[in-house]
Amino acid sequence: MYKYLLAFILLPLILFNSGCTSSTQEVQEYGVSSINEGIPIPKNAKEIEVTTTSNNPNIKIGVKYELKNIGGELGLYPPESYLNKLRDSGWVELKDKRLGHVQFFEKEDTVIAIEIHEDTFSIYEMNKDA
Repeated sequence: MYKYLLAFILLPLILFNSGCTSSTQEVQEYGVSSINEGIPIPKNAKEIEVTTTSNNPNIKIGVKYELKNIGGELGLYPPESYLNKLRDSGWVELKDKRLGHVQFFEKEDTVIAIEIHEDTFSIYEMNKDA
């Protein structure tokens, strides 16, 4: 009797737990960003908007992409595979500059900001004096 009761309790817990795990996309193919050829972009990301003028004086140019569930639920889970691809491409994260959903990376004399949300991400190339 104890075995059946245990199975009756554990089975729903296991099923519930597997249904609540993060389903982040593993992106394997990359292209290049439309604002900077040195920035890898998942090939299945769809460009939504390019920002050439911004109210923020630190931003030179920006682009917004749509990619289903890139940031996990509510954008709380940054896509490690994509961030690793940036690092592999020579971008160094500026960890002391991180602000919530925004991470900063530097390569040579270029600094970019990547803002990741649940189904979108934006990349901003920063001005030299920012």
